[in-house]
Amino acid sequence: MYNAVWLLVLGLVTFLVLDILLLYFARTGLEAERITPEKLSNGDLNPIKLHLKNHYTFPISVKIIDEIPFQFQVRDFKIVKTVKAASQKEIGYDLRPTERGEYHFGSLNIYVSSPLRLISRRFSFDNDQMVPTYPSFIQLRKYDLIAFSNNLFQYGIKKIRRIGHTMEFEQIKEYVQGDDLRTLNWKATAKRNSLMVNQFQDEKSQSVYMAIDKGRVMQMPFDGLSLLDYAINSALVLSNVILKKQDKAGLFSFSKKVENRVFAERRGSQMQKILEALYNVKTDFFESDYSRLYVDIKKNINQRSLIILYTNFETMDGLNRQLPYLKGIAKSHLLVVVFFSNTELNSIINKKTTTIQEVYDKVIAEKFMFEKRLIVNELKKYGIHSVLTQPENLTLDAINKYLEIKSRGIL
Repeated sequence: MYNAVWLLVLGLVTFLVLDILLLYFARTGLEAERITPEKLSNGDLNPIKLHLKNHYTFPISVKIIDEIPFQFQVRDFKIVKTVKAASQKEIGYDLRPTERGEYHFGSLNIYVSSPLRLISRRFSFDNDQMVPTYPSFIQLRKYDLIAFSNNLFQYGIKKIRRIGHTMEFEQIKEYVQGDDLRTLNWKATAKRNSLMVNQFQDEKSQSVYMAIDKGRVMQMPFDGLSLLDYAINSALVLSNVILKKQDKAGLFSFSKKVENRVFAERRGSQMQKILEALYNVKTDFFESDYSRLYVDIKKNINQRSLIILYTNFETMDGLNRQLPYLKGIAKSHLLVVVFFSNTELNSIINKKTTTIQEVYDKVIAEKFMFEKRLIVNELKKYGIHSVLTQPENLTLDAINKYLEIKSRGIL
């Protein structure tokens, strides 16, 4: 067996040298490029593409290890593919960020093996690539498109019955069958010797502000995102809807003080201002100061406006501490308080109880859910509108509330 073993070793060394020559003889055996979006959308799946170009004259096996940003905490990223001889291939994967900020990609490492599969040659590309993560602009595009479709009910956007009509005059036109007889303009009718009616349109250029609480009550996580990030994503989409409805959109955030202010305007650059302001919302989740919020609104917002307040109240005691300031804001403006139901309690409430401890847990969970409904009724007593929603439905519910207020003409 001695001679046979030496023949095997010699054959192995021969193939090893041949494999080395095959892989290292070509100076540029492989080219690769990581193609990332200009910016990532927070909370959404973002496509990352890898473009490979094989210069070898034989098919190769590639093992891709991309150094993705540390925020994802992925330590076992690996893609194994085969690329045909002298051809190109595009490989893709998705990333879902859950924080705003800068995401730094490291090297794109690719280990190439020939058909012999004895050794691998490493290629490294695209060192230190930075991509910023902004609030969810993918949702913005989605709702922007469905706004013109006939399937809005599939996304939860419902039609609101109009009560009366708005009083912003548009034009005088000739009467046609179906026009409201109550809008007849008798002076114009006498001059033209034919029936003329006044035509009205939805009131425009109304100011809408989104106030985002970035205090500790917004730190609660849901599906990887904090409630603050859900509120930021919703505010971005709602701003786009407001501007499409010819109203003026503005926003600010508050905790210990009021920051990230964008005054309500209707300019072409307004969405970019709002996007940059939301990107820069940073917080240490302090206790929110509602007295400072009340004073700031009193000082800086002189015209009656719609103020949509994104916050969270878990108990009646938490609401009662801030209720005097909310009532003060509601005297001068139309206030809508948007807060969240605790979806984690549903699993406890719906779970079948078998022990005394589980019975106690279920009763306490039902008490917290009941307090949420009490908060809605308490706000309603003082003329404050409210939206109690789950985090995943926040954007749709906020849009529906805004459209309802516009349709009812109560601003």
